[in-house]
Amino acid sequence: MSQSAAHHDEAWRPRGNRWLIAIVVTVAAFMEILDSTIVNVSLPHIAGSLSTSYDNATWTLTSYLVANGIVLPISGGIGRIVGRKRYFMICIAAFTLFSFLCGIAGSLTELIVFRLLQGFFGGGLQPNQQSIILDTFPAAQRSRAFSVVAVAVIFAPIIGPTLGGWITDAYSWRWVFLLNVPIGLAALPAIAALVEDPPWVERERARWVDIDYIGIGLITLGFGALQVMLDRGEDADWFGSSFIRLMAVLALLGLVGAGVWLGVLAKQPVVRLRVFLDRNFAVGSVAALAMFAILYSSAVLIPELSQTQFGYTALWAGLLLSPGGFVVLFMIPIVARALMPNVQTRLIVAFGFFALGLALAYATTMAPSMSFWDLAMLRLTQTFGLAFLFVPNSTLAYATVPRELNTDASALYVMLRNVAGSVGISFATSMVIERSQVHRAYLSEHLTPLDPNYNALMATVEESLRGLGHAPQTLAQTAGLWLNHTLDTQAAILAYIDVFSWTSVAAFCMVPLALLYRAGRPGGGGAAAH
Repeated sequence: MSQSAAHHDEAWRPRGNRWLIAIVVTVAAFMEILDSTIVNVSLPHIAGSLSTSYDNATWTLTSYLVANGIVLPISGGIGRIVGRKRYFMICIAAFTLFSFLCGIAGSLTELIVFRLLQGFFGGGLQPNQQSIILDTFPAAQRSRAFSVVAVAVIFAPIIGPTLGGWITDAYSWRWVFLLNVPIGLAALPAIAALVEDPPWVERERARWVDIDYIGIGLITLGFGALQVMLDRGEDADWFGSSFIRLMAVLALLGLVGAGVWLGVLAKQPVVRLRVFLDRNFAVGSVAALAMFAILYSSAVLIPELSQTQFGYTALWAGLLLSPGGFVVLFMIPIVARALMPNVQTRLIVAFGFFALGLALAYATTMAPSMSFWDLAMLRLTQTFGLAFLFVPNSTLAYATVPRELNTDASALYVMLRNVAGSVGISFATSMVIERSQVHRAYLSEHLTPLDPNYNALMATVEESLRGLGHAPQTLAQTAGLWLNHTLDTQAAILAYIDVFSWTSVAAFCMVPLALLYRAGRPGGGGAAAH
């Protein structure tokens, strides 16, 4: 690059207000992230409305995740070919259009196809939003800018199930999709007026002439099969299913092949893996994997527990997450504005994982007698730790990435974030089922007439039922049913405690990782880490 071009790059400033740019691009990303979770609670209504089974209706979620997972890692390459701003606007326009078509779909087949296309274009929104913010803000202001991004990334999955449950109960599942239409129509002209491609992005586009079809094909195979495996694995009994085994083999072949091709063989790879040679970005990526696996798995566990064991509706289960969401909104600006300028950022990340580990350990104190506010408090304490992780970790991860690799770094970081979420959800749900069976088998060993404690309990229950007016001939059967239900509840609670214990250990293990971040002058893309 010539000296005049370098000087022009340093002198470049966006014509629009930086904070308005951050808000409008984040609104678009918020819409896409919200759509990945808001549909979940509507699946039974979709199945009934379209006269299909619940299992078939879940393909509306799977199709979206598959298309989204394929596009995420290659979105930077596509932006280089067609222009980042142009690609971002195409994604918003198409996402809005297919949201509308999802809302008016007349059959399950139509809905699945439209969701697939919605996910395909939605996959380009998060990485481009992140790279636009990286290029729009100087390094000293990035932590504050990432606090705006955090609203989309952390708050959207929290509010999604609650909002989806309310919309579905009060109106119709179709409005879950139609809600995106006015947001997309408002975002398009704002982005057209405010966002612009900086000169180094324009130069990248001019140099990018060859399309990496092999890289795109391997990524499509690898991430498409991986998302299908993760999303359908629990229902199909994981590796007991030949279909899931096939998906696992295809995912392995595709991802290994993509790694070799993109990292070694390709001259112009669709995504440049050499960004992982930056130590801060590599450490930040590992931290993001852990952070979002824990975030999404714990976000699923508490609503699932409340519905299956405490009898909550989908709306009330979603409301359990709301106090934690407001804690995040309150804490993130404090962390970005008050702590990060004065405390080493890597120490903030370490504290975040430590606080998250303590919160998950606290969740192991749960019991069948917990109230709504007890369950809400479990989630609130977890989101408190997350508030110390997202902005500091994102800031450090991008701090020393060369500016010309911002698009690749954004695509890979968001891709790892989403894969971590899928892995976390699959792990949590499958382990709850498995550990429930293990605990039930262990506890049932004591349910025998040869056990004096069992006999004493049965006698007490039968006496209580007799006092409530139950017929004498049904006392033993009713007491047995009550005891069986209690056994299922106890086994399930113990299973949830197991999963929270393991995630707590994982969070504590991540504390030393923060010390691997290094400070130094950026490689053209940000300020030195604190």
